[in-house]
Amino acid sequence: MRRFARPKPLLIILSVIALIVLIAIGQYLRLFERAWFNLQSHWQPHSIEAINLDQYRVDIEARTIEGLNDDVSALTFDPVRKSLFTVTNKNAELIELSLEGRILRRVALIGFGDAEAVEFISADTYVITDERQQRLIKIHLEHDTTFLDAADAEQMTLGVHMSGNKGFEGLAYDSVGKRLFVAKERDPMLIYEVHGFPHFNPEKSYAVHVINNPKRDAGMFVRDLSSLQYDERSGHLLALSDESRLILELDVDGRPLSTMSLNGGRQGLKKTVPQAEGIAMDDDGTLYLVSEPNLFYVFRKPAQN
Repeated sequence: MRRFARPKPLLIILSVIALIVLIAIGQYLRLFERAWFNLQSHWQPHSIEAINLDQYRVDIEARTIEGLNDDVSALTFDPVRKSLFTVTNKNAELIELSLEGRILRRVALIGFGDAEAVEFISADTYVITDERQQRLIKIHLEHDTTFLDAADAEQMTLGVHMSGNKGFEGLAYDSVGKRLFVAKERDPMLIYEVHGFPHFNPEKSYAVHVINNPKRDAGMFVRDLSSLQYDERSGHLLALSDESRLILELDVDGRPLSTMSLNGGRQGLKKTVPQAEGIAMDDDGTLYLVSEPNLFYVFRKPAQN
């Protein structure tokens, strides 16, 4: 009766295969790096300079943006109008939203292709991306503007890492450093810094410089990039990942500082954010988020006593 003393070779082989598959999935989803970061964060005190995303709590959850048939993508805060802007990419429109997620204005976009992101630059001036053609299009928006034609706008094409529908997914702008951050969704996942666009003085010659930071990009333990937000006060960059259901804070050197989970049960959320597409931050540090299918969220930090 000693035939059960040794484990069957087939069981060992299947166990080894299962372990290899689990390790591969963990690496693919960047789970090990994320777990290591969470462990380090648990034992280290909060940085004084950090935004500390983990302290945010939901204030408005999954409010439907009424009146839209197409899904919104991206989000930016306009500090002059004190409102938010987003875009739709099927029947392309620029949509102005109140800070409570209600539609204030709709502007038709003509010739913008696959409009995927919008970013406030200065009063009445924004940049919109065409994801597939990797175009950056500067627009000027007056109070009585009802439509915008890309043919009349200043624009540039980067044309790097062209790969179908995995192009420019997010924008952020540093008004002091005059840098436009452009996020490539994935395959590969990258953040470019564009200097010289948009151009502000047509009477002067200018050159456009594009810079990337492979070390920073490799350190982002997320699966994709859906949106970006630059915080002028700290100089930190926020990166939103739909697939990882995470917002990541990066310092001036590109090192991760804090994270904010978009899973149900975290940050006061009752349900997981289904498909996060855009984030924006206002002058008070309040975070706004949009998700397909046209859901609106607001996150705030609790008042410090």
